[in-house]
Amino acid sequence: MPRTSRSGAARAQRRPGRRHPGSREAPTLPAGAVAIDTGSASVERDPDRPHLVTLHVNGVPSSALDLDDPGFLAFEYMQQMAAVLAALPGGPLRVLHLGAAGCALARHVEHERPGSRQLGVDIDARLLALVREWFDLPRSPALRLRADDAGRALASVRPASFDVVVRDVFAGDRTPDHLADAAFAHAAHRALRPGGVLLANCADRPPLSLARREVATLAGVFGADAADAGRLAAVAEPGVLKGRRYGNVVLAAVRAPAGDADPGPEGDPADAADGRGAPVDAEPGLDLAAPAVVRALRSLAVPAQLLAGGDVTRFAGLPTPSAGH
Repeated sequence: MPRTSRSGAARAQRRPGRRHPGSREAPTLPAGAVAIDTGSASVERDPDRPHLVTLHVNGVPSSALDLDDPGFLAFEYMQQMAAVLAALPGGPLRVLHLGAAGCALARHVEHERPGSRQLGVDIDARLLALVREWFDLPRSPALRLRADDAGRALASVRPASFDVVVRDVFAGDRTPDHLADAAFAHAAHRALRPGGVLLANCADRPPLSLARREVATLAGVFGADAADAGRLAAVAEPGVLKGRRYGNVVLAAVRAPAGDADPGPEGDPADAADGRGAPVDAEPGLDLAAPAVVRALRSLAVPAQLLAGGDVTRFAGLPTPSAGH
């Protein structure tokens, strides 16, 4: 989805890769634009490294992949999301991707955490069929693809059934309003298991009004104590957070772990269940402000800054405890 990387794949951190089990030879990629349900799609190879490709949807860079390395991520905001995911407890994850496109992040998750179960949702059915054909994606049930509206798909999942919800959906250069409001935040909170994390890509321009408003919305749903407890954060390149240019801001919100005060957005009794009524084992909650997370973000090829605690509260224009509220 819309990205504002100034460098693309050239600066992405590279590590030894492996193709996942059952991989096949890469098919011939299209030489030009191909019709899809929402317009057109094309695949551009890097002239110097043909194994690096960028998927364009209606002329906009949407996904970047290394055909030989499923763990590779080129877009900086995806690297930032991956740094947060790495801080979750080890083992497979259940991940819902809203705005699947070329499934770059889904490939990365399967590479890093084999055995994960993922669902990728995109409104364009033809695009999903093509990326299955063009790219070496994990097969079902490791990665299922569904053509649907992201909001409708999110509302249809079982309560507390995902460890991670990723929102990377755009209409033009911004997220559709119905995927950035309080109803969306409530639906994401409901879909997450206790301790699960929402990662939302918000493309914004100075003075970052969209990102600030959405952080405030997330605070209202994920709990008044979310910021102070390290369960709410905004991540971006420092220049973006300082309002110097248009860019991507990753918003992260963690559902309170089982046993913490978290009645759910509507008093949902599935607060401590896996969606089938089974108790979820209590895990220590993800602390987005933990030194390890901050270090990982600062160590990226393009260092990122994390706002948490009082910093993210001020970013959203919310009252702070020091203000007497």
